[in-house]
Amino acid sequence: MIDSGTTAWMLVCTALVLLMTPGLAFFYGGMTRAKSVLNMMMMSFVSIIVVTVAWVLYGYSLAFDTAGDGSGIINKLVGGLDYVGLSGVFNAVYEGLIVKGGDITAEAAAVDNFPLMVFSAFQLTFAVITVALISGAIADRAKFGAWVLFSLVWATVVYFPVAHWVWGGGWLTQLGIEDFAGGTVVHINAGAAALALALVLGKRQGWRKEPMRPHNLTLVLLGTGLLWFGWFGFNAGSELAPDQTAGLAFMNTQVATAVAAGAWLVVEKLRDGHATTLGVASGAVAGLVAITPACGFVDPWAAVVIGALAGVGCAYAVGLKYKLGYDDSLDVVGVHLVGGLIGAVALGFVAAYPFLPGQNKGILIEGGQISQLGLQVLGPVAVGGYSFVVSWIIGKIIDKTMGFRVAEESEVTGIDVTTHAETGYDLGTVYASGVTSPNGPTAPSQKKVDA
Repeated sequence: MIDSGTTAWMLVCTALVLLMTPGLAFFYGGMTRAKSVLNMMMMSFVSIIVVTVAWVLYGYSLAFDTAGDGSGIINKLVGGLDYVGLSGVFNAVYEGLIVKGGDITAEAAAVDNFPLMVFSAFQLTFAVITVALISGAIADRAKFGAWVLFSLVWATVVYFPVAHWVWGGGWLTQLGIEDFAGGTVVHINAGAAALALALVLGKRQGWRKEPMRPHNLTLVLLGTGLLWFGWFGFNAGSELAPDQTAGLAFMNTQVATAVAAGAWLVVEKLRDGHATTLGVASGAVAGLVAITPACGFVDPWAAVVIGALAGVGCAYAVGLKYKLGYDDSLDVVGVHLVGGLIGAVALGFVAAYPFLPGQNKGILIEGGQISQLGLQVLGPVAVGGYSFVVSWIIGKIIDKTMGFRVAEESEVTGIDVTTHAETGYDLGTVYASGVTSPNGPTAPSQKKVDA
């Protein structure tokens, strides 16, 4: 019953997606100021720890246990408990979920079956990076302990149920929403939560008064490269088989990303007079985000359109924070929420399903139905609204109890020193020649370390 080729493919894709979270740490770390780079990267790495433990204990079960036929009201909102502690997963085979008339049935295929444990590991990596994405909105000012608690609670009450809604046989699955690799589950979900936390924590000290430029654009480009590389596992791997649809998803991922990066550069050149490295990195990520929900469902020409829309749309969307007055530090809202929305809604227009006959096509494709466009709008609205409201409530509770934001003095000094007792760059005592200065400055001693 186990196909060795599919199993090997899924193991590689799982490793690629896991690599994306350290890649995100580099991407985010380079975009912050030097005094906060370690804290920013730690927020991504601790997400791996927290979400992995929660996933094994109960997360996979809440997301992907169909709890019978999936027809009950509770079962449409959250999974059952049959897989708690990954019990029942060890010797099981992933055979796919087929939705027919509101009932969930497991249907074995002649090929492409692989261990359910591998499927669980693959989906775990999606949960990890979704949580890590949120952290970019609250760079430079969040308590590390508060972030750890938020990560655990948010994954439990937001990510796991939403994954069940869309991918695990929940109510959006049964309505027929399409999300190939996570435009709604991952990016809109994380983007809405990021906006909520940015509002809860408020603006950074000196926002719009002091320069807050990225301190290391080489790290940003390194992170972009790792994200781009890992995203092929993210998108092509979501087919869960090495077949023609996986090949289509792979190519569409490359096409949309390249086009979006180029489109962002064009916007920068026309608007600002310069094409920047931060622009090419941000544009590439915007393209990756936007093509994610659509990569296995559209033709390559549509990937070009989606990439162009994402590159231009997100390049302007990142400026909304200045007009609306919220401090989304690293543009999680402008890139992930807006980019995910572009990709998800675009499916309602250009979905062609080249290798999946019988599906509801986009309204611009021959035989397309407007009902699918409605579903592609409903999904982001439902997920984004739920994520925003619940994230705001979680954030407020944490802020009112243990405090979510560091003290002003700690924020000005830098969270790396005050929270982690480290600095990203220990260059203060070194001359350009490499000789240590006997009188060089040292890191300030700290009487109090923020939680």
